[in-house]
Amino acid sequence: MLDLKARLQSYQAQDLTTNAVAAGKLTRVVGLTLEAIGCTAPVGSLCQVETMDGLIEAEVVGFANDKLYLMPSEQLSGVLPGAKVLPMSQHQGIPVGMELLGRVIDGVGNPLDGLGDILTKDKAQFAATRLNPLARKPIKQPMDVGVRSINAMITVGQGQRMGLFAGSGVGKSVLLGMMTRGSSADVVVVGLIGERGREVKEFIDEILGQEGRARSVVIAAPADASPLMRLKGCETALTVAEYFRDQGLNVLLLMDSLTRFAQAQREIALAIGEPPATKGYPPSVFAKLPALVERAGNGSENQGSITAFFTVLTEGDDLQDPIADASRAILDGHIVLSRDLADSGHFPAIDVGKSISRVMPSVTSDEHQMLARAIKQAYSLYQENKDLITIGAYARGSDPRIDQAINIKPRLDHFLQQSMKESVSYENSLSQLAGLAQEFVNGGQPR
Repeated sequence: MLDLKARLQSYQAQDLTTNAVAAGKLTRVVGLTLEAIGCTAPVGSLCQVETMDGLIEAEVVGFANDKLYLMPSEQLSGVLPGAKVLPMSQHQGIPVGMELLGRVIDGVGNPLDGLGDILTKDKAQFAATRLNPLARKPIKQPMDVGVRSINAMITVGQGQRMGLFAGSGVGKSVLLGMMTRGSSADVVVVGLIGERGREVKEFIDEILGQEGRARSVVIAAPADASPLMRLKGCETALTVAEYFRDQGLNVLLLMDSLTRFAQAQREIALAIGEPPATKGYPPSVFAKLPALVERAGNGSENQGSITAFFTVLTEGDDLQDPIADASRAILDGHIVLSRDLADSGHFPAIDVGKSISRVMPSVTSDEHQMLARAIKQAYSLYQENKDLITIGAYARGSDPRIDQAINIKPRLDHFLQQSMKESVSYENSLSQLAGLAQEFVNGGQPR
């Protein structure tokens, strides 16, 4: 015990500016993992590894006896056997402040937009201070996201954590951009994790636009970034959002995607020898998911809130995918994007029948809930009988409720669709919902 305490004190006293650091050396490179001996550093700390191209940073992700397992933060090249490994005693932290607004940074806070260094007074560490769940403010206020179908049918509360479940290519990024521009939040933090590099620039220039970018911070760790950088990208997005929340601001956090976070952790865990459990995902993945998600939400009474949308990629559009299933259990609701709707040109392709907001009863009136329930029932009723209606097997007059659903279907489709550049306020969404519900009660005929 005394030996461990002495080693920790020795590590804390190290300083890279002097030659007091006990340098180790690389003994093995397996895939993306480096193995080093001869140096002492705790899990989560940084080291500098000597290469032919200069020093690169790597994080300690595990150890076995006196052997350290390191994961580099960038692509490996020019690494030689026996290369020096220098433990870093401190991490400078991520720059946080109002100067971040309008900027694009990488997973560890370095600028990517070519607009110069980000000079801020404050720095924040990756490790978050865990909030006492009893200290969090209850979710009582609705959040305007500028999307009619969400405002009216799947109302989101300020401080809620929502999942956006979809396969590839059904409009997740476009929907995130719509919420960024139409949201009533003070600050928007966007995490683009594991996306194609082309899509990162497209999202910033075309989907986000100048208006949305002015009050946003974008954290980008594209698909070719190392697993560690993708993992850090998600943590950096939460760290930045937490800073603005602690300043008393209401933050909208858009994370695309939670699945890439899980995949990055899987790559790291398998590389250091953790056994796979569910469909190749090791247990640490399912421990890190709630740890990340729980950082969002309302703060204490003197703090702001983080309303978060985490996108979840469903493999083969399977909502029972392990990550999708685990995410659904720890989030406060989910919005499902349908490939059938997207293929038919219905955007945003939100399947309101399969989507739910668990805090909607707490942030909406009884009348609003009744109207939304009536429209959702009409939508689900039509979907259940769609095949019979399409082939002409259903005879009008057989069921008055189905007749109403058929009559209201064109107006319902128009209500649920919205162009990418259009923004509909929360009040207008409720007004249009009331008009649509009245038509449904009247048998599908306009008032």
